[in-house]
Amino acid sequence: MGDIMQTRFAFGPTLAPSPWRNPAPGRTSAAVAVCACGDRNPRDDGRPDELLVMDVETVPDVGLLPAEWPAERFPKNAWHRVVAISFVTADILRGRDHRECYAITACRSGGKDDWDEARLLGAFWRFFEAGRYRVVTWNGRAFDMPTILARSMIHGVEAPAWFRRGTKWDGYRHRFALDWHTDLMDAMSEHGAASRMTLDEAAATLGLPGKLGEHGSQVATMMAAGETGRVRAYCETDCLNLYALYLRWAHLTGRTDAAEHDRAILGLGDYLERGRNERPHLGRFKDAWTAMAAGRATIGAASARAVEPNGAEGADDAR
Repeated sequence: MGDIMQTRFAFGPTLAPSPWRNPAPGRTSAAVAVCACGDRNPRDDGRPDELLVMDVETVPDVGLLPAEWPAERFPKNAWHRVVAISFVTADILRGRDHRECYAITACRSGGKDDWDEARLLGAFWRFFEAGRYRVVTWNGRAFDMPTILARSMIHGVEAPAWFRRGTKWDGYRHRFALDWHTDLMDAMSEHGAASRMTLDEAAATLGLPGKLGEHGSQVATMMAAGETGRVRAYCETDCLNLYALYLRWAHLTGRTDAAEHDRAILGLGDYLERGRNERPHLGRFKDAWTAMAAGRATIGAASARAVEPNGAEGADDAR
């Protein structure tokens, strides 16, 4: 019971059903259970209808890295070997006022632990081709996507959807086309006008857990030790931080409102709780978030009630 009360203090009480219209008929995913704000996008209108919040982990490709390249210098994109591609997916639903709400459907890594890079990249692009995603990354315009594309070219893997979708002025490769690719690090710095933060720094501003012990600099060592599963779990926790950051940015920019932001956050908390037994890193993330959030995870009236010292819920949960 104490764990339940602590969770409610961090994430706020469960919200009432959304006043927006019901989801599209036949939807039985987490989107229906958590977010009833509107319909998914009709595929023929061209807009993305799912979030793909993604991150990659890499190690140096010693076969391509020049011998004279300094060990302390970060390798160029094509000299990185991709060892993990992880992501959070979430349905995008839209209400009558065209605002969006988001409902998590998965947090996972592509492929299997024993897949080589070429197989991993080929499967990723087939997965990408089959959906219509709004890609969300952290420094993804400079690192993740150019690295995936460079390594795909090396292995002879095609990626037509990345280049052909959208229009001449609007698509994945356009820096300011945030409906297609939101590099959140770039967007939060006003595209370089302000200082850029690391993902860990940005997560800390909202009481998110950030790194849970691992760091990107340790990936090569973990891979050498055969700890591919640990690398994939680490990459997934980065995606969870990024998804929660995106939800808050979506509210800031008017894409969603406070109630739907909070509903998406509660949905994420529920997803983590359901998955903790089979995938312990989800439970560790949830526990760390609960401890750090202190009522900051939600932003609407639910959050105010949760942290109100004299309120019944806030008083009970704070004990």
